[in-house]
Amino acid sequence: MKRRVLPGFSLSLGVTVFYVALIVVLPLTALVFKAASLGPADYWSIISSARAVASYRVTVLCALAATVFNLFFGLALAWVLSRYRFPGRRLVDAVVDLPFALPTAVAGISLTTLFAPGGLFGRFLDPLGIQVAYTPLGIMIAMAFTSLPFIVRTVQPVLEEIDPALEEAAQSLGGSDREVFTRVILPLLKPALLAGVSLAFARSLGEFGAIIFIAGNQPFETEITALLIFIRLEEYDYQAAAAIASVLLITAFAMLAVTNALQNRALRYTERS
Repeated sequence: MKRRVLPGFSLSLGVTVFYVALIVVLPLTALVFKAASLGPADYWSIISSARAVASYRVTVLCALAATVFNLFFGLALAWVLSRYRFPGRRLVDAVVDLPFALPTAVAGISLTTLFAPGGLFGRFLDPLGIQVAYTPLGIMIAMAFTSLPFIVRTVQPVLEEIDPALEEAAQSLGGSDREVFTRVILPLLKPALLAGVSLAFARSLGEFGAIIFIAGNQPFETEITALLIFIRLEEYDYQAAAAIASVLLITAFAMLAVTNALQNRALRYTERS
């Protein structure tokens, strides 16, 4: 009789399925049933209201801007941490994980303190006519701060595992630094980049604590969808909260499907290469 690689597989599988059902499937099912209790006309009326649409626009546009910023900055930071050795590197590497450990409300208060008109950064930006706190720019900064580790931590291990011989071979064949990066390194990074971008965007869409303090929370201007859901819950309008939350849920599933398709395509390209 062959010994199992993972002892207690049946028990482990049972605990895992129970955990997923209790923590993930059950709340999502409750959300779907609560939203489904509305009629089609009422459901559409809630999710297409002017205030809800404005919150979608603010949330998605700010999340896209924060994700694009993190795509370039996170890739550059991961490159520096994986390719260079310098004093303070361990400290910088540890600071990357700070948004994971820091309560989001504390992050929001800290960012507001820094970027308020009288804050450490705000006092220099305000005379230049750049207002961060209580504007969409503040929302973008809060989203970028909380979602940056997802890109760095998905890309950094891949960069560290890339065989330097691939780069040396490309350079020996006459490839410039730009060509080596775009034709050799970037294709290998695509699956990790897609995973990191999707996680960062999803985190930005659902971020709440880090944003509400710096956003100003003005309807139609700086009110995010997560806050609107919270407001509906405080009003005991659970059906409206579930309906609006279902929009974010559908968006997340659609984004996950597209990301998986792009990742599979990138992996096939990498395997052929």
